[in-house]
Amino acid sequence: MIAHSLTQNQVLAHTAGLPAFPLVVGQILESLEDPEINLNVLVDFIAHDPVITARVLSFASRAADRTTNIAGVRDIYTATSLIGMNHVREIALVSGLGQFANNKMIPNLPADYWRHSVAVGVCAQELALHVTSPILSDIALIAGLLHDIGQLWLHRFYPDEFRQARALSTAQSIGIEFAEQQVFGVDHAQIGAWLAEYWGLPGSLVSSIRYHHQPDAALNELMVSVVSVAEVLSNALDLA
Repeated sequence: MIAHSLTQNQVLAHTAGLPAFPLVVGQILESLEDPEINLNVLVDFIAHDPVITARVLSFASRAADRTTNIAGVRDIYTATSLIGMNHVREIALVSGLGQFANNKMIPNLPADYWRHSVAVGVCAQELALHVTSPILSDIALIAGLLHDIGQLWLHRFYPDEFRQARALSTAQSIGIEFAEQQVFGVDHAQIGAWLAEYWGLPGSLVSSIRYHHQPDAALNELMVSVVSVAEVLSNALDLA
């Protein structure tokens, strides 16, 4: 057990032990919130990451094979014209976070962690397309993917105690957040929000991470409700 409650300073002091948050993801998130940004800027972001560039071009080439007579796609501009700017951006976001998720600095992470995160992300993205107020589906996807990022931190730095919290949650039939509060004095939602703020993520993402287990505490933030409902639906439908 942790002898005292974890604090924000303690959490942030360990960020060097986590994989670096993908720069391209932060840049693309900024581009989403800037209606004046143009395609050239987005392409420049993507072009600086060879893995993301390769995945975008591969996807576009497969699309070209199915729909056009183009033999191959060799640049991001052509890729975007074939599959659309939003789809290119989505591939880049998911690819960037995939590299983050697969970093070997986090050994023995339970396989269900990322399966659950992806399920909630996809569900949140779909929900965002059907709400009456405007909400960007790409940001909803990232909010869902990152909603449990605090658990990643707990697993990395307090794996034994985190396993205790998971076992306690099961034994007492309580939410994992309540078990974490008993073990750590704070839950993964608060830890995740501290990390999101440190990484400079948009306020809507910080709130969705902080309150996804307590949506009533942030009724003015639509993204919180979207992620909370997405998690309920993904669990109920076993989307993972």
